[in-house]
Amino acid sequence: MITNGVEDEEKWLAAGIAGLQQNAFYMHRALDSNNLKDALKYSAQMLSELRTSKLSPHKYYELYMRAFDELRKLEIFFREETNRGCSIVELYELVQHAGNILPRLYLLCTVGSVYIKSKEAPAKDILKDLVEMCRSIQHPLRGLFLRSYLSQVSRDKLPDIGSEYEGDADTVMDAVEFVLQNFTEMNKLWVRMQHQGHAREKEKREKERSELRDLVGKNLHVLGQIEGIDLDLYKDMVLPRVLEQVVNCKDEIAQGYLMDCIIQVFPDEYHLQTLETLLGACPQFQSSVDIKTVLARLMERLSNYAALSAEVLPEFFQVEAFAKLNSAIGKVIEAQEDMPIAGVVTLYSSLLTFSLHVHPDRLDYVDQILGACVQKLSGKGKLKDNKATKQIVALLSAPLEKYKDIDTALKLSNYPRLMENLDDSTSKEMANVLVQNILKNKTCISTAEKVEALFELMKALIRDLDEGVDDELDEDDFQEEQNSVAQLIQMLHNDDPEEMLKIICAVKKHILTGGPKRLPFTVPPLIFNSLKFVRRLHSHDENVPEEESSAMPKKFFQILNQIIEALSIVPVPELALKLYLECAEAANDSDIEPVAYEFFTQAYILYEEEISDSKAQVTAIQLIIGTLQRMHIFGVENRDTLTHKATGYSAKLLKKPDQCRAVYACSHLFWVDDQDNIKDGERVLLCLKRALRIANAAQQMSNATRGSSGSVLLFIEILNKYLYFFEKGVSQINVASVQSLIELITTEMQSENTTADPAADAFFASTLRYIQFQKDKGGAVGEKFESINS
Repeated sequence: MITNGVEDEEKWLAAGIAGLQQNAFYMHRALDSNNLKDALKYSAQMLSELRTSKLSPHKYYELYMRAFDELRKLEIFFREETNRGCSIVELYELVQHAGNILPRLYLLCTVGSVYIKSKEAPAKDILKDLVEMCRSIQHPLRGLFLRSYLSQVSRDKLPDIGSEYEGDADTVMDAVEFVLQNFTEMNKLWVRMQHQGHAREKEKREKERSELRDLVGKNLHVLGQIEGIDLDLYKDMVLPRVLEQVVNCKDEIAQGYLMDCIIQVFPDEYHLQTLETLLGACPQFQSSVDIKTVLARLMERLSNYAALSAEVLPEFFQVEAFAKLNSAIGKVIEAQEDMPIAGVVTLYSSLLTFSLHVHPDRLDYVDQILGACVQKLSGKGKLKDNKATKQIVALLSAPLEKYKDIDTALKLSNYPRLMENLDDSTSKEMANVLVQNILKNKTCISTAEKVEALFELMKALIRDLDEGVDDELDEDDFQEEQNSVAQLIQMLHNDDPEEMLKIICAVKKHILTGGPKRLPFTVPPLIFNSLKFVRRLHSHDENVPEEESSAMPKKFFQILNQIIEALSIVPVPELALKLYLECAEAANDSDIEPVAYEFFTQAYILYEEEISDSKAQVTAIQLIIGTLQRMHIFGVENRDTLTHKATGYSAKLLKKPDQCRAVYACSHLFWVDDQDNIKDGERVLLCLKRALRIANAAQQMSNATRGSSGSVLLFIEILNKYLYFFEKGVSQINVASVQSLIELITTEMQSENTTADPAADAFFASTLRYIQFQKDKGGAVGEKFESINS
């Protein structure tokens, strides 16, 4: 093809359009005056502009479309001429006297269309004549557009079954033969374009050919629209002829595009019944053909066909579709040794989708596909190709999405083997997919064996595989994924204590490899899931002898103690202390005093040795006091030891206000409503008096350092404790002690040295209103509070 730059091409196109329009003008004038001779003369001159070799396909198409529009008008004129009595046979012969071959054939096709419509001769004879005469044009570009015009004007005039142009018994064969012949010649012309011109213009030619491919593909579309093509005809004639042309052309672009056309234009049922023939052609294609995309589209269509109705599935079983597709993929991969890993995985991913639609009950097929991928990837180490890893993630995700059950994936022996080929970041992504699938479907993992297998698949989320991966991860994302793991741990359960213990041990083994960053996320859910089970176990074993009922919980508590001890490497003493106290309370609920005492001991050791921050100490003391107050299992000696320690810690806090609040909180350790053996009014009073002394000392320190006595808030808080125990009936807390404290607060609030504190004022007013409310109740309560002057 001769081109001397874009500007020259624009000039040639402009000149061609000008010549075409000029001759079209004279042709219209002849048409208006019913001058057939001049109409043919000027139409031939107009069509001579299409003889150019100077235009690229894109520009030639522009010129062709203008000529096409004019030819439609000429066709209408010819039809009207025949209606006025002009012989269509004579007209068909007359146009053959045009001087140049290309205009002559365009005119012949135009008249031929009218000739077929007139039905004065069989359509098959005229079509055969036209398709044979078009052989005269062997220039690739001009020949393609001429045959495209022939296909366009004849597509609605084929002698198909049910058509008005239907002929004898072989009428469908005639229609098919015409389209196939035109397709074959067009494909030859299209392929020939690749071998013209200089080698350096190869890319340009490929681009130009891609622009023209629809001209060739339209023939297959026309074939697909022929009603008379049944399965037998398609199997025996149409497909073999089309595939013969596709294979023999030995052209990369043509083979890929035409196979795609075949898959798209013919019915799914036909593809299924001719699968062996269709797949047999694939290994014969050029090695550079993107056959994986072709096969993927074929399998996608068949998968969608299978998904439409269960009634079609027996057809798939009958033709052994899976075995044929699997074999074809193996042959293609073997034939194309340099096929990238991403392409291999894409093929198997499509096959897996097909298998899940057609054979959802055949897990062995799924495992077979995964195994084929494993075999192909063996010896290649961790994959670095981003496209390939994404395909593997899609491949591994497909069974999860189909079965919505992680148990299925755990049954596949090749599933973990395939995951081994992923790099750390992609392994983490895949592990996330597994976790989210379990959470979404609320799947319960109920055996230690399954837990072991699952956590091995999830190891990228629960172990430090590569420090760089976690460093790149945003902190919020890291927390989100670890929270998902925590949710998963909470879902592990089995009603059998022995099996549940094995599950806990299996999880423990894996999460303890998680490193200091992960343990604070993964240890607590395991502890709480275990404690939930222990409590449920105790509630079921109420009628069992004590020794037997405590034996199994003791095993759980031993494991939990080891798990909490592991937090020391982080270190997070505050979290460990909370977990020790939670375990102590669970041991209390299970009536196992030695275990509860041991957990408290561990909590106290942590407090003394690890917690030095004053705020953390205050929080820890509040937790210790709150938990100890709820314990009912301890004997007098053990309780006294623990209570003494708690009050001692309270009195040693750094800040006086913190000391005061911790000491008055300890008063609750000596008076528990539902435990008659824990009602020591003397020690309650002792704690409250001690708290008052500390509050007073705090005021004196404030006065010495700031020149003012500070807020009376602590005194009001202590007053509320007095009122609480007074109402509970602690005899040592009497009206006089409450009254004196009210008067003290009132005096302090009126003092000039006291700092104004609206919050304290409101708190005190609320307390006095409560006293008045109790008085107004009447009865025993009202009588009790009546003596307090507020």
